[in-house]
Amino acid sequence: MTDINRQRLFWLSVLALFTASMSASLRAAIASSLKAQWIDPVAPISAGEMIGAALGSAFLGFSITVFVVSAVLDRIGIRRVLIGCGIAFLVGTTLIVGAGVFAAGMAVYHLVWLGMLLSGIGWGFAEASINPLTARLYPEDTTHRLNVLHAWYPGGLIVGGLAGVFLAPLLPWQAIMALVFLPAVLVIVIAATTRFPEPPATAGGRAMKDMMLEVVRRPSFFIWFGAMFLTASSELAPGQWIDVALSNRVGMRGILLLVYVSALMFVFRHFAGRIAGRLSNPGLLWVSSLLAAIGLFLLSQAQSPVSAILASTVWGLGVCAMWPTMLASVAERYPRGDSWALGLVGSAGALASFFVLPRLGEMFDQAKVELAGGPEAFTKLTGPALKAVEDAAASQSFARLTFVPLTLLIVFGGIWLAERRAARKTGGLAEGAA
Repeated sequence: MTDINRQRLFWLSVLALFTASMSASLRAAIASSLKAQWIDPVAPISAGEMIGAALGSAFLGFSITVFVVSAVLDRIGIRRVLIGCGIAFLVGTTLIVGAGVFAAGMAVYHLVWLGMLLSGIGWGFAEASINPLTARLYPEDTTHRLNVLHAWYPGGLIVGGLAGVFLAPLLPWQAIMALVFLPAVLVIVIAATTRFPEPPATAGGRAMKDMMLEVVRRPSFFIWFGAMFLTASSELAPGQWIDVALSNRVGMRGILLLVYVSALMFVFRHFAGRIAGRLSNPGLLWVSSLLAAIGLFLLSQAQSPVSAILASTVWGLGVCAMWPTMLASVAERYPRGDSWALGLVGSAGALASFFVLPRLGEMFDQAKVELAGGPEAFTKLTGPALKAVEDAAASQSFARLTFVPLTLLIVFGGIWLAERRAARKTGGLAEGAA
């Protein structure tokens, strides 16, 4: 690997992840405008569920892509995968911003859904390639490097969120969404002109078999798979929904809360690897789950900018280390699983958001109709009465998310305790042998 520029490859990985997160942030930022312009006029009762499903389709694309590409990454080649990442974002974003030109009525919604699906595929291409690439480039410091890499996911959220807020008075939401074109093109150009390391010597049919057997032979892997489903439900789904649900309730744009939380993530992830080294990965994840549960509950009760910021602080500190620490835990515990193991847990995280976001929208729609006194009564609401009903519905939808990180307290607490007991037993045996 002496002829490989590790720094250039690492920053290419950062750029690919930055593109994915910037796209996610912009999708969240324009969701309210998209819903008001294209969905509310044709489906006012189910508009919340529909916009949730559209946002969730990106995570479906991510999940499928990570699952498939991780298995054949070394056959395709990381270079080709990253080029595909940039192309998927270009095409997906074009469909989102151009849907109103290409179609009308519900067909517009279907094009938006497809565009978000393709954007998710681009994200999946990035995630499937950059995590194993980073683990191979820095085998001696995997947890720290993965946390630093994924610090740039919130970096993209910050840029996209601020663009969505401050450019809104100046540009239509379509032009704001089109900002994704810039980093997507850079990913294609840099990937096409960069030398990548050769796949491991064991790559091939035998390597694929070994990766799969590593997962099958060690059932404990599926505990981490399920845990990733829940951690992503605690982080990604609320982040996509926060602008739609809380903007009116708390008296400020919800996307600014996501920007603030992303800033916390950006800073904290540079140190999370060091903290995990002192506390252990399961210990860090347990503390994170506790803070996430408290933060989500506080967000459901927030009714002012100050209370929303305080709640977001607790939630943000909780979720900021979850995703990279989960990946690092799997990489360290199942090394022979390589890209396949990392891809599986990544797909679990994406599937969570795919399922949870429409359910959030559905809970929001059901609550607003019930609070209004029925579908007919809801369609007649306007002004402050409509706002009051939607605010109360938003509170209920966020409150129901609290049980997810509460469940994780049991999972990570059990893993933490089991590993501490195993370590003490091993230490005792080693001392006795000495």
